[in-house]
Parts: sequence; structure tokens; C-alpha cells
Amino acid sequence: MSASEGSAEGAAEVHIVHVSDRQNVPLEEVTSSLELSKVDYTKERTKSLHARYCFGIIFLIMNLVAWFFRDYGQSVLPWIRYIKVCGNEGDDCFHSMGVLRVSLGCFIFFLVMFLSTVKTRKLCEGRNSWHSRWWEFKAVLLLLSMAVPFFIPSQFVQIYGEIARIGAGIFLLLQLVSVIHFIIWWNKYWTPDEETKKRCSFGLLVSTLFYIGAICGIVYMYRSYASRASCSLNIFFIAWTAILLAAILIISLNSKVHRGLLSSGIMASYIVFLCWCAIRSEPATIRCETNNQEKGNSGWITILGFLIAIFAIVLAAFSTGIDSKCFQFSKNQVENEDDIPYSYGFFHMVFSLGAMYFAMLFISWDLNNSARKWSIDVGWISTWVKVLNEWFAATIYIWMLISPIVRQNKVMDNDTTMQGRADSVDA
Repeated sequence: MSASEGSAEGAAEVHIVHVSDRQNVPLEEVTSSLELSKVDYTKERTKSLHARYCFGIIFLIMNLVAWFFRDYGQSVLPWIRYIKVCGNEGDDCFHSMGVLRVSLGCFIFFLVMFLSTVKTRKLCEGRNSWHSRWWEFKAVLLLLSMAVPFFIPSQFVQIYGEIARIGAGIFLLLQLVSVIHFIIWWNKYWTPDEETKKRCSFGLLVSTLFYIGAICGIVYMYRSYASRASCSLNIFFIAWTAILLAAILIISLNSKVHRGLLSSGIMASYIVFLCWCAIRSEPATIRCETNNQEKGNSGWITILGFLIAIFAIVLAAFSTGIDSKCFQFSKNQVENEDDIPYSYGFFHMVFSLGAMYFAMLFISWDLNNSARKWSIDVGWISTWVKVLNEWFAATIYIWMLISPIVRQNKVMDNDTTMQGRADSVDA
């Protein structure tokens, strides 16, 4: 081998080494950048999950502010009457109008958040940072949103109140879909299979307890709110609830449905609970009750029930807001590492509708209502809203049970018709 050939081979070796070095260096850099991006995505996801609790706290504070303006605002904040739109005595900024103004401010805040985050898809987007950070600016936005309604004429606030009735109804529908979605998920989780026999036994136990609780609820309502023949409306509400409960049980036990008793037991308990809430919303002077409401501890019971109701409103908005997946038309979407953990736009939309919903509860769905202190969602309108919500929930659930059978029968009829036509053509 000549010297020139040896030098050529050496150069080739050196060239190969340099090429491999050039290939190794970018690979290490790419690996380190990927690890860094994973850390960044984890931090952003954590901040996003924490942000939803902050918004939930904001929503809770707005509920308490609305209650304050309704019950104590006129005595604690007398200077508000100097605002022109509040009238001479400030009545247009307190009581039901005060609730509507606070609700409008809360609605504006979450509407702005909805419009600014609705198209967010990835954790690396700037709108993700706006949702999860910048709390100083959002505090200023919240204060401005709360101040604006107190400078809006009462006529426009009344119009908002009429629109809020529709928004509150939409919120109830979204909440109902979320509840049914949870019931279906719960039933699938405890569905018996060969590998999870413990789940089967536990699911059967839980379904039995739910049905026992529902039946006990029916008996309790009959004894407490329908003990006299004059309580005909309550008797009708409770009897119809019992019929719906029996219908759900019978359909669930049908061999063609084969859905199990767990989901139907939860739904039965839920509609009994809605019936009880509807009866409790009847005016106290008309409500047929066997217990004496003038007991010494009735004040504490009223306050405790009021606080539980407020937390229930916040929990309903929060749980529905983070449950956007049950409203997706495509259930097979692939989730990537850099995707946001929940839909920001849907989350804020639900809270904006929730602002309308808590306004309706505080004024009992009546724009001219002057509710007594520590009361919430009391009146005939509230009663019928809850009764209709109960019937609608039971109807949707029954349809979900029988819809697969109806569709299967339609497919079989179509196949039979097509086969008959084919036979006639062959003949």
C-alpha cells in the first residue's frame, strides 16, 4: 500500500469520526431539549390544574357578594344610593336588582375569559399563560367587571335578568348531561368481568343501597309532606316520582336492555333528591309539613342549608366546567403531551352560565322577588323548575336505556325490507 493510499484511508477515518461526532452532538441536544420540554409541559399542566380552583374560589366569592347585596347591602353600604342608577333609596342596587348586578359582573368576567381562551389547544400557547397566570391583571379585570353593572341603567339589568333565565336553563341542561355521563362512567367502572369479581360484588352492594335510599326517600316524603289529602300537589309529585323510579327499575331489569342496576340506582336516587328539593322550594306558608318549623334550632338549620346550597352551586359549576369530554362529538381524539388538560373555553362558558344560574336561585327565578334573609331558591317558579328538571332527567335516562333496542329494531326492519325486495327481484 502506498503512502498516498494510507493517507487517504486516514483522512477517511478522520472524516468518519468527525461525521459521527456531528451526528452525536445534535442527538444529545435533542434529547436534553425533549426532557426540558417534558418538565415545562408538566409545570404548565400543573399551573393549569391549579388555576381552575382559583376560578372556583372567585365564583364562590361572587355568590357570597350577591347574597350580601341582597340581604345586607342596603344597611352596610348606604353610600351606594348616591349612584344615579341606584335610585333615591338605592333600591335598584340592592335586593333582587343587586343580585342581578353582581351576577352581570360575574358573567362579564367569565365571558371575557371565555372569549380570550376559547381556541386554546396547546400548553405552549400564550392564551394558556393568560388562563393560568397573570392573576394581578385578572384581579383588575374582575373589579372592573363588578363595577360596570352598577353604572348600567336598571332597564338593561332587567333585560339581562330575562336573558339569565334562559342561561340558567342551559346551565341546568349541561349539568344534567354531566351527571348522566358520570353515572354511565361509574356503571362501566363497576361492570362485572372475570378479572374484577370484587368490583361486581361491590357494584351490586352499592346499587342495592341506592335503591334502598330512593325507596326510603319516597316513604319519608310521603310521611313529611303528603300526610293530608289537602296536599294534593305534593302527593302528585311524590307519586309520579315513584312511578318513574319503578319504570327505571323495570326497564333496567329487561333482558334486552342489560344495563345493570348500578346506574339506574344512582339515577333513581337522583330523581328522588330532585323531587325533595322541589317540595322544599315551595313557599313555607303553603308547604304541607308535619314538623313544626318554629322550633328553636330552625334558624341554624336554615343557615346551614343556605351555605350547603351555595357550595352545591359552586360544585355544580366546577364539576360541569371540567367535564368537557362528555360534550365532544368525537370520542376517539388522541391526546398529546402538550395538550391542555381541559377545555378552557368550555370551562369559562359554564361559569358564565353559572353566574346566571346563581342569580336565578337567589331571586327564586322571579325578577321582582323580595326574598327573605338566608333563603335561596324558594317559590313556586323554583318548585316547577326543579320538577321539570326531574322529569326531563328521567326521560333522558329512560331514552338512553331503550334507544339501542329501538335502533336495533330499525336496522332489523330495514334488513328484512331489503331482503324481501331482493327475493321479489329474484322471483
